Formats: sequence, C-alpha cells, structure tokens
Amino acid sequence: MHDLIIIGGGPAGVAAGVYAARKRLKSVLITEAFGGQSTDSLGVENWIGTQKISGIDLAHAFKAHLDAYKGDIVETVEGDRAMTLAKVEQEGKTVFTVGTRDGKSFSARAVLIASGAARKKLPVPGADAFENKGVTYCASCDGPLFEGQDVAVVGGGNAGLETAAQLLAYCKSVTLIHRHDMLKGDKITVEKLSAHPHFSTLCKSEPSEVLGDKFVTGLKVKNRDTNQEVTLPVTGIFVEIGVMPNTDFAKGVVELDAVNRVITDPKNQHTSVEGIWAAGDCTDELYHQNNIAAGDAVKALEDIYQWLMAH
Repeated sequence: MHDLIIIGGGPAGVAAGVYAARKRLKSVLITEAFGGQSTDSLGVENWIGTQKISGIDLAHAFKAHLDAYKGDIVETVEGDRAMTLAKVEQEGKTVFTVGTRDGKSFSARAVLIASGAARKKLPVPGADAFENKGVTYCASCDGPLFEGQDVAVVGGGNAGLETAAQLLAYCKSVTLIHRHDMLKGDKITVEKLSAHPHFSTLCKSEPSEVLGDKFVTGLKVKNRDTNQEVTLPVTGIFVEIGVMPNTDFAKGVVELDAVNRVITDPKNQHTSVEGIWAAGDCTDELYHQNNIAAGDAVKALEDIYQWLMAH
C-alpha cells in the first residue's frame, strides 16, 4: 500500500514526485515517458531558471531531478500507462487502485492525476493512411526530413506558428492553414513569419483530403466561406490542431468537463472525489504551461501531505 500514486511524468508529475520524496510520502509514479509534450520542442525558452533547453534535454533533466531524490520512497514505473482508476473500500477505509497497460496494479490512499494531453489527429481522408509517410505531428522530430521541400502546417495557434518557424529554416516553402480569419498566436511571431518570403497563409480554410501514393503528394484545402477547393503540392503536412486530455482511465470516477478535462478546485487542485487531486494539461486549468503545471502539482502535493497527515 502506497501513500500516493502519481500518474504522469511531465512537469506536473515530476514536480509531484520530487515533493513526495522530500516529504517522505511512499509513492509510485507511472509514466509512458518523462517530459510530456515539451519533448516535441527544439527549444523551450520559458522554463524558469533556464534560458533555453531542448525538449529532450528537459525530459532528461526531469528524470535526473527525480532520480536524485526518490531513493526508496518514490518508485518509478516507466514505459507503462495507467488504464484504470477505481475507488474501493478495504477494511472500512477508502483506497484507490490503478491498473496499467502491462497488467500491473497499485493501491494507495491518495492519487494525483498528472497525465497530460495528447495531440489531436487530423480528421480527414488520407490522414491516417499517410501518417509517418508525410503526415506528422512532430516538427522537431521529422522536420529535417523535408529539407528543400514544400510543406503545409495545419493550425494557426502558437504551436502552429512555432512549427512554421522551425520549418522555414530548411523547407522550400511553408503554407499555414487556419480555420479562422486571423492567426491566434503571439503578435510578434505572426509579424515575423508574415514578413518571411517563403511563408504564406490560407485563413478561413481547412484541409479536406490528404493525397499521395507511397508518400504524401498533396493536400486538398477547402475555403470555409466559398467551399472552393485548392490542392497544395506539398510533400509534408505538419498537424498542430490542439490536444486532448489523457483522462479516459478517470471517466466515471472523477468529474470531467465537456472536453474530458479533470475539473479541479484551483485553490488546492482537488477533484470531485475526496483523495484524488489533478494538475497540468489534463485539468480544466485556464492556462497550460510547463511552469503552471509544475506549480499546480506542488500546490496539490502540499494539500495531499496535509490531507494524508490528517487521515
């Protein structure tokens, strides 16, 4: 029996793990991989105390920080995934059990859900068939493969703009496709990209079909006002249309909002269930950033510690 189960290895999960170790809470941390969504970034420039660090290096730093403190207090289960969460009664006391993809089971008095979010898939014909054959969800991973080629980016938020900026370093041209009439990213970034001679935008538009043979050869794009379609002769399609919370395992246990994010009390990160807290991108937190995720997890751990000492 553990004091705490931490689900997730991003900034929220790792911050929780470090604090759990320092507070001597017997814990287990379950994660498929350390780092969270930042592993897709070539350069993280807003992690406080670090001017710039690659996503991969940040993930290594997360793991190293936790390893330095965990001792025999925090057990880490890496390469596995939480699949079930249940509230059960044992000997008159409430405990929580988590089952994993690999068939492991853990029990604890408290749970912190820090499972993050995953990228949304492009929902058009051909997208699934050509995934990793020109359709990609990671510019830092796959961008260099498209050096000297014409590519498209789907999504006009900050993630889409950052991806476009990365690709302009080596691609022949980058066309950004956005559903709305204006790009939603930072004004300075929009102005900088708009001035680039190899960058163009198709606003009020959305993809309708991915074309290809063995690999992507084009992308059909439809104007949302006129329904007129054009075909972009691109060989790469980089998708940045948002994320969905990794909370399937928590459905029916804690209260979720309309898009399946865990609803939390912002004062202490408590969920609708006594004994379960949540932090990071899997929650209904208004702003999703690494620093906020870590801070929310620390807030949760302070509350979890007090709760465990009182129970």
